[in-house]
Amino acid sequence: MGIIPGGITNRQDSPGLVSLGTLFYEPLWLFYHGPRRAEKHESLRGRSVSIGPEGSGTRALSLELLARIGIIDQRNKLLPLAPQAAAEKLLHGEIDVVIMLGAWESPLVRQLLVAKDVHLANVTRADAYVALYPYLSKLVLPAGVGDMAENRPPTDVTLLAPKASLVVRRDLHPAIQYRLLEAAAQIHSGAALFRKAGEFPAPESIDLPLSDHARQFYKTGPPFLQRHLPFWLAVLVQQLLVVLIPVLGLLYPVLRFAPQVYDWVVQRRVFALYGELKLLEDELAARAAQDDRTDLVARLDELEERASRFRPPLYTLRLHVSLVRQRLTTR
Repeated sequence: MGIIPGGITNRQDSPGLVSLGTLFYEPLWLFYHGPRRAEKHESLRGRSVSIGPEGSGTRALSLELLARIGIIDQRNKLLPLAPQAAAEKLLHGEIDVVIMLGAWESPLVRQLLVAKDVHLANVTRADAYVALYPYLSKLVLPAGVGDMAENRPPTDVTLLAPKASLVVRRDLHPAIQYRLLEAAAQIHSGAALFRKAGEFPAPESIDLPLSDHARQFYKTGPPFLQRHLPFWLAVLVQQLLVVLIPVLGLLYPVLRFAPQVYDWVVQRRVFALYGELKLLEDELAARAAQDDRTDLVARLDELEERASRFRPPLYTLRLHVSLVRQRLTTR
């Protein structure tokens, strides 16, 4: 999982990633050392500019925007400095410009805003950048917000800012995704300089598709189990449900038709006993009066015993056996 600014990747380059929504604006700050000058991109030519270390979001976005205005050439000295090292060199006048991505709450941003001989550049064609790069937003830093006593910055400053997204692997367990979203709501839902209360986290798909679990979270909140049970117990119950639901789905037809199958089996057994009784009765009718009927009596006794052991008891069958026995005795 990670927090990634817009414009760094997309769904084609990172098919294994999904977004849990946006968290905050991450402005692109351009600080320069020396006297205030007109905010024109030509003033960056031939200067030493820190654009962040290799692999950083600052470097990727800086290279894209500097290339757009056509000032990346051999006269520029582009430095791969980390934010802390770049800020120190800028304060000492060792480099000319620092470009960095960072939230308003960043200590380095607040330090450079009030530093002597360090100024924040104004983006003069912000609307054009936003039109060309949909993942960018236009923000205005109010005059004096850094230091009211010293009026830093002295005028309103227009900034460009991507939104930072909470990004996770597509196969991350849903329970952990919900926990991350709950934490994001606790941390980022309050009001700040560039956001209103409740504006973030937001179900926005900037570069990557929104996770299905995140989409459900923004609609209905955390799942029922996580709202009413401790996290470990909710996860355990959820895992058990994942196993039990398919099993119950298979058992339901069996349980539904089990009584009918049982009745059918019982009827077959009863019909078999009645079939034997009918054979005995037919044999009795076929024999002459002087014939020996000992074998018929034995078979009738066995049939009556089997009817007595039957569950549920077959009282009607036993009554019919008695009637046949009575006929046998009478003859």
